[in-house]
Amino acid sequence: MRGLPAALPTLPLELTVLYNSLLFAVGASDSAIKGEAEGMRQGLLRVLEACGACGQDLSTEELWQKVLQEVTAEELQSPLHRLGALQAAWWLAASRLENAAGLFRLLSSTENMERVCCSEGENELLSLLKAWQVPAEEEASMPLVQSTKNLKEILCTAAAFLQGLQELEAGNFPTALSFLQEAAGGFCSKRVLAQIYTCLGCCAQRMGKPQTALQHLKRALQVDFQCFPALFHAAAVYHKLEETDAELQTLTLLYEALGKKPPAAASCSPYFLIRTELLVHTPLLASFLRDHHPSEVKYLLARRCLQDGRVADAAEHYLDFLALLQEGLQQQVPLNGSSVLPRIPEVFLEAASTLEQAGRHEDAIAVCEEVISRTADLIPRMLRVEERPEEPDCPSPGAGLSQKESLCCLAWRAAAYLHQGWAWAKLGETKEAITQFSRCLGNLLRVQIYGSGVEATENLMPEVEVLQKIRLLSLIGRGTQFLETGQHKEALLDFQHGLQISPGDPDAASYLVEALWSLNRKQEAAARWQKLPQSSPEEEGQGRLFPLYLASCLRQATFPHGRSLARSVQDYLRTTDQDPSR
Repeated sequence: MRGLPAALPTLPLELTVLYNSLLFAVGASDSAIKGEAEGMRQGLLRVLEACGACGQDLSTEELWQKVLQEVTAEELQSPLHRLGALQAAWWLAASRLENAAGLFRLLSSTENMERVCCSEGENELLSLLKAWQVPAEEEASMPLVQSTKNLKEILCTAAAFLQGLQELEAGNFPTALSFLQEAAGGFCSKRVLAQIYTCLGCCAQRMGKPQTALQHLKRALQVDFQCFPALFHAAAVYHKLEETDAELQTLTLLYEALGKKPPAAASCSPYFLIRTELLVHTPLLASFLRDHHPSEVKYLLARRCLQDGRVADAAEHYLDFLALLQEGLQQQVPLNGSSVLPRIPEVFLEAASTLEQAGRHEDAIAVCEEVISRTADLIPRMLRVEERPEEPDCPSPGAGLSQKESLCCLAWRAAAYLHQGWAWAKLGETKEAITQFSRCLGNLLRVQIYGSGVEATENLMPEVEVLQKIRLLSLIGRGTQFLETGQHKEALLDFQHGLQISPGDPDAASYLVEALWSLNRKQEAAARWQKLPQSSPEEEGQGRLFPLYLASCLRQATFPHGRSLARSVQDYLRTTDQDPSR
């Protein structure tokens, strides 16, 4: 029709051809709707041309308003309504819900508008869509590739789904739940319905209704057994409920399902060119439905088993995960904020901690050696750190890394030496254990903390606080080995240094009493014992969460002889006529 003047008698056919061609363009791309705006605009301009008007300088919204308010020819109403529905679909795909609502206000008759206004409490866009009268198909001047009735149903579903996601992101959970339930009762493919139920599950979980969340997530899997994100979210709900067996079973099922890589199911009927999935694609939905790599699930299995004390299972899972690293995991998994994986050196250290707890000390030492070798060239010779830095990040001289990154690398390297020290101690190699603990402390000397005072640990950066904890654990570890070899003075110095780093630490204080007792400085030991903190180590550590890879070291540093030492000191106090009460 281009090049020919617009004529009113042929416009219904021309607009119907335009409707079909735009639908075919969208269907051929099978992707999010975008692009075909110019074809729609030219069609509207030809309508105005045929009616003796113009609108070249108008925006799309203004153009629609002018056409629908000024063009009164009865034979153009049905074709314009069809194009209007298609325009609304494009605006929904762009999350321009207000524009879509404004268009349907123009498309609705006065009678329909009164009906919409009477629908108190109902959403305006959905009310407008439901009240919109679909033009009769028999009035079309040629067959339609997708019926307007079908398009209306898809628009209603997409509008409810989109608004549910918007309300969910805004934290209006009851409203979001209402919209998503409306969408679940709409017209869509099984895949989209499973996605809606998954979002319903996430919404219920955020509302603090885990059982309801599980019901929705199970429903998603019943609708589409390949909706793997529903399984992932179900595992998270079980974790929240502390139902570890169910969580591990769910993660195992997800890992096995991801490994099978079934062929993708057809997303919808091929007869529909405009589909709900083409209209709904928001960042929040993408985050809910993100595909997880099998290795991410394998890591979660390892971590959950370790946290639950299932050390043997955790060790196997961690070794499987480390094997996956050899297959180029970095190219398969987004190692950023969207992944459940921590930094890779932390995974190595968690694996070493697990192997150590499983009695596989040589394997733990080998895994730690990998961390040590890979961080050797990443740490500057000296790091000056403020207690509370005014600037969030700054480059470290000679390293090419930010200060925070350099501190992380140093923590990983020091923790690897710490684990090796404890592993050699378990193997009975005291001399080698002392060497590794000393290497850990030597690396930590690279950090110089300056400011108002190091003692105020609440002022320290989290990375520095981890380093201080590693320093304390290494001093306790080396001190215990000095006690084993009868080097009581050296042990005493380490425990004293540990208390300078962490004043009031119950384990360091108890070991200090033991060292004094071994040196036959019993009166000083008794005085120290009477001043020991009353809180347990667990209470002492509350509010400060350290990395999982330090959990085994924290347990190994716990003073094991509390009762026997207390009896010895109490007996001594009684024999010296001192009050044993504390």
